[in-house]
Amino acid sequence: MNDTSTPKPLAGVKVLDLSRVLAGPWCGQLLADMGADVIKVERPGSGDDTRHWGPPWLPGTRESAYYLSANRGKRSVTVDMAKPEGQQLIKQLVAQSDVLLENFKVGGLAKYGLDYPSLKNENPRLIYCSITGFGQKSPYSHRAGYDFMIQAMGGIMSLTGQPDDAPGGGPVKTGVATADIFTGLYAANAILAALFQRERSNSGTHIDMALMDVQVGVLANQALNYLTSHQVPQRLGNAHPNIVPYQAFATADGHMILAVGNDDQFKRCCKVLELGALSQDPRFASNGARVANREQLIPTLQAAFLRHDTAHWLAALEAVGVPSGPINTLDRVFDDPHVKARQLKQTLPHPQAGQVDLVSNPIRFNDVVLNADMPPPGLGQHTHQVLEEMLQLDAEQIAALKQQGII
Repeated sequence: MNDTSTPKPLAGVKVLDLSRVLAGPWCGQLLADMGADVIKVERPGSGDDTRHWGPPWLPGTRESAYYLSANRGKRSVTVDMAKPEGQQLIKQLVAQSDVLLENFKVGGLAKYGLDYPSLKNENPRLIYCSITGFGQKSPYSHRAGYDFMIQAMGGIMSLTGQPDDAPGGGPVKTGVATADIFTGLYAANAILAALFQRERSNSGTHIDMALMDVQVGVLANQALNYLTSHQVPQRLGNAHPNIVPYQAFATADGHMILAVGNDDQFKRCCKVLELGALSQDPRFASNGARVANREQLIPTLQAAFLRHDTAHWLAALEAVGVPSGPINTLDRVFDDPHVKARQLKQTLPHPQAGQVDLVSNPIRFNDVVLNADMPPPGLGQHTHQVLEEMLQLDAEQIAALKQQGII
């Protein structure tokens, strides 16, 4: 449910979003969901690159599903920042904004006078968030950063996929652009912290986010496995490096996952599988022993799972409190009772398509879903509105800017 009677947490915060593709727009969408007024500044005529990354397209439009995934709740303004008049418009908008979000190459905005050193003079309270592949100061700062490349360089592809000697072995990227998405989430967190800090300091800051930094940062337990043992972790397919059994198993009619998190759960699992003696075997009685003897244990469990179908095992394991689940395709995900009950699909009216289905923001405040109530905007849809509202330009002035190709 959405409650429009209570102001959202970021109500009154203005964000100027100069970013495109995914990491920056993902951050901007999250801020919009939390109530910020996010103004998406785009190139006249073409806009955000992802508008054209289709098919699929939203029916009745040329808006790609990719673009729709990361731009809910924003207002779109087209400005040609390559022209001095366009730069001046952006500077005027900056003067009234709390946050600027950009993901140009390092130094790319300096030639337009839109870099942080220039803009902090226009607005000393400005929170300026830069998202790049490798950060403002790095031997690689001059290089463009793309999620796929960052997944490779940042180590996650060395951990994802089957071992080299297994069928289909080799490094594999994740199925969504996780380096971009994690960077967007970290950037939003950093912006929230900067807004809080500004309440005390009354001054803005420059936030420097790098996709590579974030990818290394979210290696989590695998990074510590290496730093602790100095042994390079290897790909294990769907298995877990530190917990056993914690992986996918084939059943009589498909596959399922088993996520045994402690020794008591393992005992209950063995009872369900009619393998009770395994839990008393010193080789398997503790998680550490099971990790050490993984190759002896897993084939025995696998043979047992092949005796019945997935539904049988899921029901039996759930009955005794052993975590397990199906491996759902996306049609099953959005038909799942949990997903429906938690309203994880949001439907909004759309001016061309009639309506658009989006993935809901998972954050809830007091049982209220923090979703923006505007669909992803059409290119330049709000240019006139924003220029009138924020810069007090009249219709004649706006028409002149349009005639000159500035907006």
